[in-house]
Amino acid sequence: MKNKILIILALVLLSACNDSTKFSTTNQPTLTDYQVGEKWVWKYKGVTTEGEVRSDGTDTREIVSFDGALGMTIGKDTIPVSEIVKPEASETPKYDWPLEVGKKWKYENSWTSQDGTTGNQSQNAEVLSYQEQTVEAGTFMAYTIKYTGKTTNSRGYSANETEVWLYAPAVKNFIKLTQNQGDFHYVEELIEYSK
Repeated sequence: MKNKILIILALVLLSACNDSTKFSTTNQPTLTDYQVGEKWVWKYKGVTTEGEVRSDGTDTREIVSFDGALGMTIGKDTIPVSEIVKPEASETPKYDWPLEVGKKWKYENSWTSQDGTTGNQSQNAEVLSYQEQTVEAGTFMAYTIKYTGKTTNSRGYSANETEVWLYAPAVKNFIKLTQNQGDFHYVEELIEYSK
């Protein structure tokens, strides 16, 4: 009987030690983590509660050689990867590195759109879990990060919002985003990743 109890206790302890959801931390990717030819493709769709489709398409990003260094294509632009991996100086960053389950922080962002509209976003963020997540591109270990708050703009728009980001360290990016903002629901999912 004593041996059975010891074996059960040992199995419980081993399973707890193998539970990566409790002990994993992830640092921000660095320049050396990227390579030429690395590619991400997401599909996205945004629909209002009335069924009006406001966005529907794909977004592709790729690592290329750019002026003798690495660059990431984003739409028609190419951004040096050294800028992408530069630590964010903000007190309220999108990702508060290192990521770990249970971590909480405040995210704030201000922007100006091409038509001159200004806006602000203020959210509370929390890392809820680190576990396997499956998207069209495959199955990855990913952090589930939930953001809740408000978005406003200079045209009088104001909406409560909830965003859930699945960030996968293996692809150095998010693999899924689900956003509810007022009467608008948006989903973006990784459908292809290659090196």
